[in-house]
Amino acid sequence: MIDEQTEKRRGSFWRELPILLGVAILVAVLVRAFVLQTFYIPSPSMEHTLNVWDRVLVNKLVYDFRDPKRGEIIVFKAPTEWQSGAEGEDFIKRVIGTPGDRVICCDTQNRLTINGHSLDEPYIYTDADGNRNQVADEKFDITVPAGRLWVMGDHREASGDSLEHYEQSTAADEAGKLQDATITIDSVVGRAFTIFWPAGRATWLTVPDTYDSIPDAAAR
Repeated sequence: MIDEQTEKRRGSFWRELPILLGVAILVAVLVRAFVLQTFYIPSPSMEHTLNVWDRVLVNKLVYDFRDPKRGEIIVFKAPTEWQSGAEGEDFIKRVIGTPGDRVICCDTQNRLTINGHSLDEPYIYTDADGNRNQVADEKFDITVPAGRLWVMGDHREASGDSLEHYEQSTAADEAGKLQDATITIDSVVGRAFTIFWPAGRATWLTVPDTYDSIPDAAAR
């Protein structure tokens, strides 16, 4: 009697296993599509916040409830003009300016200002000899258009970002240059919130406190 019950349980398990595997695969696909996704870092544009081959976890759900905020690190579908040939290429950068923000380079201490407030950026790339990137390689004064973001890499001298595309734009007017230089909020895939690999670099990707004192565009 015991052997017969055991055989029934075994038979039931093998019959249910394909269903369980199917459910697990479906859950994994849904989580990846709508909630969380892993990305690896292919370039030095965010060093040393993110190093080449770091793996990050991206929250794909957060911006369904709110827009990206200054200082957050985001993954986005790059505009066609930004891509190197890979259709639908994903980029990862830091949000510097949100819609309506006036971003200027630079103040007397060579810092960006946002809505009239100077921004300290402790994350900007510094090499092994202690040489720190400039916050920008030329002066600029822009206002971020509605529905768009001004994004920059932490390794400013190695980043194909809003500033580079602003400088390289061949548009005839300022509106066209800003169109080339900014990304749409709708193109944002999600927020990178942690490095999970390699294990020795695992950390949360939080927004530096320096952004807390930046006033809203309407309050400048």
